[in-house]
Amino acid sequence: MAHPPQALPGVTVDWGRTRYRDAWQRQDELVAARLAGSAPDTLVFTEHDPVYTLGVRRGAELNLVWTPPQLATQGIEVVATNRGGDITYHGPGQIVGYPIVSLDARRDLHAYLRFLEQVLIDTVALHGLTATRREGKTGIWLGQRKIAAIGVAVKRWVAHHGFALNVSPKLEHFSGIVPCGITDGTVTSLAAELGPRCPTPEQVRTNLGEVFWARWPLFCAGQD
Repeated sequence: MAHPPQALPGVTVDWGRTRYRDAWQRQDELVAARLAGSAPDTLVFTEHDPVYTLGVRRGAELNLVWTPPQLATQGIEVVATNRGGDITYHGPGQIVGYPIVSLDARRDLHAYLRFLEQVLIDTVALHGLTATRREGKTGIWLGQRKIAAIGVAVKRWVAHHGFALNVSPKLEHFSGIVPCGITDGTVTSLAAELGPRCPTPEQVRTNLGEVFWARWPLFCAGQD
């Protein structure tokens, strides 16, 4: 296995707005490069064209509510993926983060998921919101309102896929699914919670990158 330890703080790149399938292919290319040791740990940011993605959890497709004609009217694709989790929505106004990083220094997927949750909790806190975890569920929450989703995959201890933080997406698009299969909560966004005080996507990306790379060496050393 190649992917040698990476000198911190790693690399952050912004792909802008992408079609989900294209971004997935680019992720695969980065994963291959990281496995070969020819690319550093990389945090990718993007915003997707409207899409519902299905995780590998059994029965995820049953949580798709809208019919094909409704999907066509709304311009939303449906894509089955190889990430963990159920069904979720990606679209403009939502910041998606794909950390393509080696977990070789700490082969603990559960700890890595908690790390991503803490990055999101710390980022949201910078904007005056107190987010928490919910027992038995991934992602982060403001009470019963989910503001960020997480779904990852690992190939030979290189992680890919990642998280999605709702800044100002069309929340009505979440009505076409049972988000992440959860029936005892709703979905929210920074815009819905903060109104005119909502930060720009650029500011949120900056915050996410700073928090991620500040916490990353602590995670790798088992000090988080």
